[in-house]
Amino acid sequence: MLNYKIPKKWLILVTVALISALLLAIASTASSIYLYGSSTNNIKADAAIVLGAAVWGQEPSPVFRERINHAINLYKNGSVKKIIFTGGVGESNEPAEAIVGKNYAIAQQVKAADIFTETESRTTHQNLKNALKVANAHQLIKFLIVSDPLHMKRAVLMARGLGMDAHSSPTPTTRYRSFQSQIEFLSRETYFYFIYLVFKI
Repeated sequence: MLNYKIPKKWLILVTVALISALLLAIASTASSIYLYGSSTNNIKADAAIVLGAAVWGQEPSPVFRERINHAINLYKNGSVKKIIFTGGVGESNEPAEAIVGKNYAIAQQVKAADIFTETESRTTHQNLKNALKVANAHQLIKFLIVSDPLHMKRAVLMARGLGMDAHSSPTPTTRYRSFQSQIEFLSRETYFYFIYLVFKI
């Protein structure tokens, strides 16, 4: 019986090759996420689905406010007919994110009848899944997904995975302006993008 050993140099080369391939895949994915969020669509849809973000008491956080304002602009320029706000309760003493979004939009002259909410979700996938239930109940079939630019690729992939006719509509401005904050957000999104590809959650 032959006792064949793989030369150590070949093990090193294979290891280096695998690590290089992994790093290339990560870099390529991160780049695609960044570029995807930089593109905009001039598409009309039945509704804008606003992905939830933190609230500060009765007010939206700066990140959430950027998303709400973008959805309001889409509504006022006729790109969408309805707005669906998503997001449940973060802190126990705060209202649901979707309710804060709705109240803010009404204060900006969006008709209450044109706003729908879901108040149970805690994750992006739940945001979209619950929004789809709301949309189905009101015969809405085409959507603009509203979130921060670096969040868009994963969000739209999830939405389409749920069977939605979904299109990207990133906020034109973002609270993640500094290089460090963008790198942190991009790193997190790259990680969760791979998690979604594997586990579909």
